[in-house]
Amino acid sequence: MRDTPPLRIGISQCLLGENVRHDGGHKRDGFLIETLGPHVEWVPVCPEVEVGLGTPREPMRLVGIPRAPRLITITTKIDHTDAMNRFAQQRVRELEALDLSGYIFKADSPSCGIGEGSLETGLFARAFMEHFPDMPVEEETRLHDPQAVKSFLERILAYRQSRNTV
Repeated sequence: MRDTPPLRIGISQCLLGENVRHDGGHKRDGFLIETLGPHVEWVPVCPEVEVGLGTPREPMRLVGIPRAPRLITITTKIDHTDAMNRFAQQRVRELEALDLSGYIFKADSPSCGIGEGSLETGLFARAFMEHFPDMPVEEETRLHDPQAVKSFLERILAYRQSRNTV
C-alpha cells in the first residue's frame, strides 16, 4: 500500500492566527482550522509580508481600472503594484512545486480577496487563479457553512485525483 501525500491547501496566513495583518493583528478562523485542519496540511502565505512590507504597515486598497488595478497605500499613496505583481508571479511558481489541491483566500484583502467584482480581486489572488485556473479556491467567509466546506473538500479531492491520473 503506497503512502498518499498530504492534502495541501494554500491559505492566507492571517487566517491561521499569525499576526501578519496591516494592523499587526490576525484574522484567525477557528471554524476553518477546526473543520478542515484535521484533514489537510496548510501552506500559509501572506503576500504583503512576503513582498517585504512588514507588520504593522499602512493599509492599502485597489484603485483604478478593474482589468489593471493599482495597489496603493491609503494615506501616503505609495504604489506597490509592480512589486506585488513581480512577487506574485514568483510565488505562484514556488507554490506549484508544493502540489496544492486548493486555496483559501482572505476576503476583502487587496492582495488576497476574490470578490465578485474584478477590481475586488487582490493582486496575488489574481495571479494565483491565472496560474492555476482549475484549482478550487474560496474565500474564508464562504466556508462558514458546513455544506460549503463539504463541497470544497469534494472539489479539492476531485482536483487532486484528476492531477494524479494525468
